[in-house]
Amino acid sequence: MEHAKIKHFINTQDWSQQELKDMLVLAGELKKKPWQNSLQGKSIALLFLNPSMRTRTSFELGMQQLGGVAIVLQPGKDAWGIEFNPGAVMDGDAEEHIAEVAGVLSRYCDMIGLRCFPEFKDWDTDRNDPVIKALAQYSSVPVVNMETIVHPCQELALMQTLYERIGEVQNKKFVLTWTWHPRPLNTAVANSAALIATKFGMDVTLLCPEPAYILDSQFMDEAEKNALEHGGSFQVSHNIESAYVGADVVYAKSWGALPYYGKPEDEWELRKNYRHFIVNEEKMALTNNAIFSHCLPLRRNIKATDAVMDAPYCAAIDEAENRLHAQKAMLLTLFKQN
Repeated sequence: MEHAKIKHFINTQDWSQQELKDMLVLAGELKKKPWQNSLQGKSIALLFLNPSMRTRTSFELGMQQLGGVAIVLQPGKDAWGIEFNPGAVMDGDAEEHIAEVAGVLSRYCDMIGLRCFPEFKDWDTDRNDPVIKALAQYSSVPVVNMETIVHPCQELALMQTLYERIGEVQNKKFVLTWTWHPRPLNTAVANSAALIATKFGMDVTLLCPEPAYILDSQFMDEAEKNALEHGGSFQVSHNIESAYVGADVVYAKSWGALPYYGKPEDEWELRKNYRHFIVNEEKMALTNNAIFSHCLPLRRNIKATDAVMDAPYCAAIDEAENRLHAQKAMLLTLFKQN
């Protein structure tokens, strides 16, 4: 059952640059005056299929600060497990289908948020973001993406932080650097960082060890399209030194090599060679007094050194705080448009 005319917040590519900028202006206002009653009588159901600290805290607290109510559910733990595939013969662990879950929650609540990482089995399936699309298909209320194969809420917090730290971001050099990690991770934040930085006209360099770590073609293509439309640029580099030189922003994230998706043992043969992609003081010294940030959580002295994390130029905590303000702005905007 497709519900037309509902505006969701699933991917920032569905929103114009101006709409997103308006959210950031509102986020700045909410940061100065956090407690309001704008959403009194409104509610959101938050479905967490994966762990969370910042996302859960910021959404729960954000709704409370706006006078609304947030209901947190963890399917498979404190709520029934959910089947998302259409036409499934439900003889496995899942107790109910997303059709009924979305239908019921749409009757109870005014909005539904979902956090669901890909399964790391078949990228051809996961790249289509089927789980949140199934929720949106059956929901009769707006749906918010709390991280799937993209993380649009993190994008808003990142951009709010950049405006606070460096002012106008147009044509500032943004280095999205891969970092080492003991295991392959979701590409969501990397996808999102590439999308939002190019959407705001930054000169973006995707730094990764080798072509196997380049992002999925849909995100590469969208980033190039964004850059063309908004006067920025987008390029890939495998050279650490040249990528860092002149950077205004260094944004770090680890992710898995898509050609080895679902095969962590094989991917390890590549990954084990790239511990030197850690962000350290020597690399940051090559930049144009860049700020450094990361979505968190971050493994210290694996992704970035203590010296980098504790430096005045590290904006990771600022970005984490801005999750609260940016998401409140997004919620108010979404409620207003539906």
